[in-house]
Amino acid sequence: MKSAIYLGKENIEIQNRPMPELGNYDVLIKNIYSSICGTDVAVYKHGENTGHRITVGEEFGHETISKVVAIGDKVTEFKVGERVYPYPRFAIGDTKRAGTIGGFSEYIKIPNAKKNYSLYNVDDSISDKVACLIEPFTVGCRAARRAQPKQGEKFVVFGCGTIGLASAISLKHFGAEKVMICDISDFRLNIAHELGFETCNTSKLNFKEESIKYFGSASSLNGEVANIDGFIDASGADEILDIFMEQGKIESRFVCVAVNKSIRNLNLLHLTYSQKSIIGSGGYMPEDVKNVIDIMKSGKWDIEKIVTHEFPLNEIETAIKTAGDANNSLNVTIKF
Repeated sequence: MKSAIYLGKENIEIQNRPMPELGNYDVLIKNIYSSICGTDVAVYKHGENTGHRITVGEEFGHETISKVVAIGDKVTEFKVGERVYPYPRFAIGDTKRAGTIGGFSEYIKIPNAKKNYSLYNVDDSISDKVACLIEPFTVGCRAARRAQPKQGEKFVVFGCGTIGLASAISLKHFGAEKVMICDISDFRLNIAHELGFETCNTSKLNFKEESIKYFGSASSLNGEVANIDGFIDASGADEILDIFMEQGKIESRFVCVAVNKSIRNLNLLHLTYSQKSIIGSGGYMPEDVKNVIDIMKSGKWDIEKIVTHEFPLNEIETAIKTAGDANNSLNVTIKF
């Protein structure tokens, strides 16, 4: 089988690897589409230890939609031909390889496959191109859930990548009244606007003025601010936390889902008296898979708009470089 093998910074090679051998309880899946994650871009551009955990000389990729092509003799929960989503935490039996399950290989072996654990069936109403976004959408869904949205609340999402858009869509699914998405890429913000969201290019517009105009005003320890219940950081820029500290209203919440290794000093007394919360959100849980599949089945959002480019496996390096160009791309996929 053909596999994209990670050989270090800016070095990927398409190799022919042996087909996996199946045990009695194993399932072999063939990838249909795989999406490129921001962490894939990071390890390609900057090397190991800059995105997800990755091993030089091994397969990588983890955002995929696949089809069952072979099953072990004692497998009863799956049939050849079924379309499935491999849940990265449990797909290959090693949680440390959740970011490198083989999404950029033609085939993946799922050992001791279990329904709604390592593999999830995907409804026929969801297109292949949308289904390959299940994994990043579960990350965004988890961030939205961690924001503790209540019916009628108002949110702002910083970062208009796939996870930011997934967070915004999930917030609306959970009952948020208004959601604004902020970024510095007009290309990406135009797509968010087409999906029905208010947008703000923070490199061109004054966020405080635009947010008060859209959300109305509220009180804070620093005076008048926008009436925003929750902030989600899906960008990772340091100034986003600063905006929350300066412009978050009383009892507002901040969720960080972006990968940001910076160490920050916080005014804890301000958090105490403003009763504001800072919340982390990493990865996803099985409940997020169910919610995301429901969102995709609903047809309320034209999620396929998020996929802006498609490449064959043998052009994976071009695909990753394209995915890293936020001014001219959003989600980039590999089609097998």
